[in-house]
Amino acid sequence: MEEVQRHSVHTLVFRSLKRSHDLFVSNQPIVNLEADEKSEKMRFNIKARDSYAPIFHRVAVSEQEQKKAEYFNKSDEPITKGDEMALVPSTQSQNDQTSSALLPLPTTTHNTNQQQLIPKKPSSIPKPKWHAPWKLYRVISGHLGWVRCAAVEPGNEWFATGAADRVIKVWDLASGKLKLSLTGHVSTVRGLAVSARHPYLFSCGEDRQVKCWDLEYNKVIRHYHGHLSAVYTMALHPTLDILVTAGRDSTARVWDMRTKANIHTLTGHTNTVASVVTQAANPQIITGSHDSTVRLWDLAAGKSLCTLTNHKKSVRSVVLHPTLYMFASASPDNIKQWRCPEGNFVQNLSGHNTIVNCMAVNPEGVLVSGGDNGSMNFWDWRTGYNFQRFQAAVQPGSMDSEAGIFSMTFDQSGSRLITTEADKTIKIYKEDDEASEETHPVNWKPDIIKRRKY
Repeated sequence: MEEVQRHSVHTLVFRSLKRSHDLFVSNQPIVNLEADEKSEKMRFNIKARDSYAPIFHRVAVSEQEQKKAEYFNKSDEPITKGDEMALVPSTQSQNDQTSSALLPLPTTTHNTNQQQLIPKKPSSIPKPKWHAPWKLYRVISGHLGWVRCAAVEPGNEWFATGAADRVIKVWDLASGKLKLSLTGHVSTVRGLAVSARHPYLFSCGEDRQVKCWDLEYNKVIRHYHGHLSAVYTMALHPTLDILVTAGRDSTARVWDMRTKANIHTLTGHTNTVASVVTQAANPQIITGSHDSTVRLWDLAAGKSLCTLTNHKKSVRSVVLHPTLYMFASASPDNIKQWRCPEGNFVQNLSGHNTIVNCMAVNPEGVLVSGGDNGSMNFWDWRTGYNFQRFQAAVQPGSMDSEAGIFSMTFDQSGSRLITTEADKTIKIYKEDDEASEETHPVNWKPDIIKRRKY
C-alpha cells in the first residue's frame, strides 16, 4: 500500500488558493470592473445614510418646523417680487420661528445668536491633572545579586525584597534599615507577596519552589509543589485564601493557601507567563505572557474568559488600578489600558520604547513604568500624559549594562515608590515637595492617534 504524502498546512492552503484562482481565471475578462453611475450613486447614498442618518433626520425635522412656522405666522403685508404677490413673515415671526425650530438651517443674515447646524463637540481628551515630579531620596544596599522583586506589608511599616543571592530581606520602610534575612531558596527569588489577612509571606523562585513563611516564627511552614519550571510571579486573592503563581511552564496555578491543594491549572498561554494579578471582581485573575497576549480568567470555572491579542511583543507586566475598574499591560510596543470586565481597550501610552519589566500605579492616578535599560516614565493614568521621564542613577562601580529596573511598587499610602534594580540596590522615590504648577507646568498637547482603537 502506497503511503500518503503529508503536507504542511501552509502548502495545502496555497494549493487551495491556486485551484480557486485557476477555476475563475477564465471569467476575469467578462467582469466589468468599471462601476456604472447608478451603482455609484447607490453606494454613495448608503454610505451617507450610515454616516449621517441622525443629521439628515434633524435637518428634516427642522425643515418641517420651519414650514409650520411660516404657515401659522404669516404677515398681512403683501410685497411684489417680479410679477407675483407673496406673503412673507414679519421680523417678530422670524424670531418666533428661530426659537421654535429644533435645529434651524443657516441663513444669510449675520445674526450673532444664530445656531449652528451641527453643534461643535467638546474635546474628547481631558486636560491631564498636575502631578508633582518624583525624585530619588534613598538608596539601600545589602543584596549580593540582582534584586528581582519587592512587596510592602499592609501595615506600611516594612517591605521585603528578593534577589539573585537567594535571600529574602526585610527592611524598615521609614529608616531603610535591615530587619531580617530569610534563607531557604536555592535559586533566584523572583516573586513575593504579603498576606493582608494572615501573618504570612509567600515567595517563589527559579528553583520551582513556592514557599509560605510564617512571620511569627520566621520559618517556612508550607510548600506548594506542581510547577515544572521556574516560577516568575505570584499574587494573593484579596478576599479568598487563594494564591496564584505563574512562570516559565506557560501555566498559572491556583492554590488553596491552607491545604496546599492545586485548585486549578490555568493553561492556554504558549510561552512564559511573566505577570499575574488578582482582584475580587471579575475577571478575578489576569495574566500577561511572553506570547504577546493578555488573558482574563474565570476563577470559578478555571477557564479563560477572553484573550487580548493587541500587543505585538511580550507582555512582562500587568497592573490593576487601585480604585478604578481598569488595568494596564506593558510591552515594548506600547503600554495599553483596558476596562474590566470584558477587557475593552481604552488607550495607548506611547513613548517608553524599551522592554518594560514592571509597572505600578497609586490612588492619585500616577502610573510608573520601569525599563530594562534603567529608564523610568511617569504617566497620568486618565489622559496618558507622560509628565516625567528620567534615567535611574546607577550604583558607583556598576557596569552601564546593570541599569535595569526589575520590579516596582508603591507603599500603602502611594507616596513612596520602591524599585529593585540590576545594580543590586533598592531605590525609594518620593514627590518633590518644593515643586508647583508654576515651576513644573503641564506641557500638554493632545495626541489623537494614540487613542485610536485597534
